[in-house]
Amino acid sequence: MNLFYRNRTTRSTWTALTSAMLAAVLSLSLLVPQVQAETSSSASDNAKPVTLNTESATAFLDEFFASPETKPHYVGASVVMVKDGQVLTEKGYGYADLEQKTPVDPKNTAFRVASVSKTFTAAAIMQLVEQGKVDLKADFQTYVKGLQFENPFDTPVTVEHLLTHTTGFEIRDPQLEDIHTDPDKYITMEDYAKQHMPPVVRKPGSAYMYDNFSFLLLGLIVENVSGEPFETYMQEHIFKPLGMNNSSFLLNEKFQKQLATGYDAAHKPVDLYFLDPNPLPQGGMLSTADDIGKFMIAFLNDGKKDNQQILKPATVKSMEQYRSSIHPLMPDTTYGFEAPFQIPGAGSSSSVITKAGDLTGYSSYLFFIPEQNTGVFLTYNQNGALRSMLYTAFIQHFYPQYAKPVQFKEYTPQSAEELQRFNGLYADLRISTIISKLQAGGETPNALSISDPFIGERKLIQLEDNLFKDELTGQFTAFKTYEDGTTYMREPYLNPFGYAKKGQNAAGFRDVPNSSPYAQAIHGLQSLGYLENEANQSFKPKTAVTRAEFIKDILHLSGLKPSKTTPPSDTDWADHSAAGYIQLGYEMGLITGADEKQFKPDQAIVRQEAAVMLWRAWQLQYASELFKNVKLAGHTDAWAVPAVQMMVKLGIYGPEVKILEDGSADFLSRKPLIRQEHAAIMYALITQPTDRIVAELMDAQQPEQPQLPSAEEAAKEAETPESKPETTSIPTTESAPPATSVQ
Repeated sequence: MNLFYRNRTTRSTWTALTSAMLAAVLSLSLLVPQVQAETSSSASDNAKPVTLNTESATAFLDEFFASPETKPHYVGASVVMVKDGQVLTEKGYGYADLEQKTPVDPKNTAFRVASVSKTFTAAAIMQLVEQGKVDLKADFQTYVKGLQFENPFDTPVTVEHLLTHTTGFEIRDPQLEDIHTDPDKYITMEDYAKQHMPPVVRKPGSAYMYDNFSFLLLGLIVENVSGEPFETYMQEHIFKPLGMNNSSFLLNEKFQKQLATGYDAAHKPVDLYFLDPNPLPQGGMLSTADDIGKFMIAFLNDGKKDNQQILKPATVKSMEQYRSSIHPLMPDTTYGFEAPFQIPGAGSSSSVITKAGDLTGYSSYLFFIPEQNTGVFLTYNQNGALRSMLYTAFIQHFYPQYAKPVQFKEYTPQSAEELQRFNGLYADLRISTIISKLQAGGETPNALSISDPFIGERKLIQLEDNLFKDELTGQFTAFKTYEDGTTYMREPYLNPFGYAKKGQNAAGFRDVPNSSPYAQAIHGLQSLGYLENEANQSFKPKTAVTRAEFIKDILHLSGLKPSKTTPPSDTDWADHSAAGYIQLGYEMGLITGADEKQFKPDQAIVRQEAAVMLWRAWQLQYASELFKNVKLAGHTDAWAVPAVQMMVKLGIYGPEVKILEDGSADFLSRKPLIRQEHAAIMYALITQPTDRIVAELMDAQQPEQPQLPSAEEAAKEAETPESKPETTSIPTTESAPPATSVQ
């Protein structure tokens, strides 16, 4: 579960938060650590396993956490390794509180373990299954009454579907209003479920989509069937029997004192926050490494520890078994666990079960190798790549047999014509703004070309009919196609915890010929469902786009929902059909002006105004100074220059913008934006590799350093003011644009 949080006590911090969210959605930069970690990993064919024992485990951890490559990825970390019913090693590294220099204590320092909570919620459900009180194959509504939702399929959503993330529900991840600083705020699980209940949009059981909401419903089942409050049940039937005295689903005063401070990537502290509903079965658990170690010992010992049997041996075995996969080398989930990170050439071993967890400022990873009677748990107070780095290093060091490259049977790749069945745009089921474009043919005829906004373009080499190897890392991408033509893809980078769905065939528009330079963008948006996809419709490509249309389309494209705040009655958008999106634009700081009552929603938006809106979302991610050397032709008002420079360099425009012989670009800044150009901008937002472009810019602007200085020299330079790089201010103007401007 991923949540974004900052203190929201002022409008300025609210603006920073929501703008950062939108920028992250557009650029996918929050996924950088995982991609970096996975693409840098490789298995050695000649690796010799080290016997796992207390001495080797401790030495491994000490070396790992002392590594210069590892240190930037954590402030404080707590880890425990168990094997054969014993704790091999249990250690804390770094700080629970950086400012106070409070060391991490694996026995007493609590962390938000986030979605690792799901493993414990699943264990509670399985206890009730053992007692005959819950049937995994039953409609979940047997145990949860009063929830109204649509299911157009003849297959009910079962308890098993909830456990395996195959419900078919429309995504329901936590919203901004669910994150707050009020410890006294209380929303029950039932009330929250009624307010947010999603419809079923895919046939239950047909596809894997990481589903937080399904585990909220499982928590409700635990509560309803047992007759005990969820938190009470967890304490009495799991935590207490195992002696997990420092575990809870409630962030009370005790745990506020024990909780490690969360940190962002810059090692700045994240303010204490609370989550709705309360408790949160899908991600609200707090625990220590020591406590999780007790659960791991019980799980690996057929559900028993110190004469306390929390699960039957058969139940444990059932929780270790994968229930679905897009390919045997890429399993999906068990009852409470998910597949491990892929190791290049080896895929995800079905002999390993894992559970990852993320909340702002905290990440965790729990993994078991049942046939080795081994378990590892890592938790740390910073988001990032540490867990995938540790998992890969651990496997290669102690159990390299699980990292051994697969030997495939000889296979004749299919022709480019046959591979065209995979052509199209694929949208992630959970994060619809993660778009991958696939195309057969090109320089390598018997392969697929895949590109996405983060990594860019690379080749997929066919190994089997529906399995491909990414030439970049040796990791696997697989496909599944149903009889009705619905095609799903699972890839290892952007979101390894779920499938992406191929868009529909675009019906086209009668006034947009295939020869139009805008056809690709328009048909692409139509394929993904952002435009109506019915034949014989008119698109009106040269009609001007209004301000309301632009802000609504961009925010909708970014996966954001309209503001729930009622606009002031004296604003000129209070009764507008797009009022919720316009209000959200003001709240996010994407729209400003001298007169905040006048937006003129039905006025045509000018291209430079549209650029400024996007720039405001991106400027927290991408410094405007990076684009200061972009040459502009034509006329752009001074207040819009930084925005237009950014759009030009990132390629956020359509074929109407030409690069002139001198390298300058005329963005046509003062012209009204028309529909075909708007479509081109939207298409670029979901397909342009903006993070890569920015990374290359940053590399190009770094001064050459033929030799890295020593630590002492670096420290000395840091103390010298003259050594700091100069900064260049953004072009500005003293006079603000007209009050009616979206600037």
